[in-house]
Amino acid sequence: MKSISTVIIIISLLLGGASLAMASDAQEHIDNAIRHAEDAEIHGRAGHISALLEHAQESLTHARAVYKESSSENNQHWMTSIKHLEEAINQANQDHAEVATDQVREALNHMRR
Repeated sequence: MKSISTVIIIISLLLGGASLAMASDAQEHIDNAIRHAEDAEIHGRAGHISALLEHAQESLTHARAVYKESSSENNQHWMTSIKHLEEAINQANQDHAEVATDQVREALNHMRR
């Protein structure tokens, strides 16, 4: 009986640690998605299309990771931010810095909810 209790306690501790690690990974993706989107917006306002594009793409990578790991109540905001980042990248590829910057700003609005 004692050994079964010990095994259950060990498994519980391991699973709890795994949950904390996953939460930490998710928070890291959130932080990186926001940071890169903020950098993209700054570069967009300065007219630096290539830097805007680079940061928007990096933000998109992290936003997609957050979407995969987030709860259903947050998924809508992350899906919307992903759509805005994709449009920002599309606009940046067409050298439309102002429109791309607006799309990044919209993505940020949803990331921060």
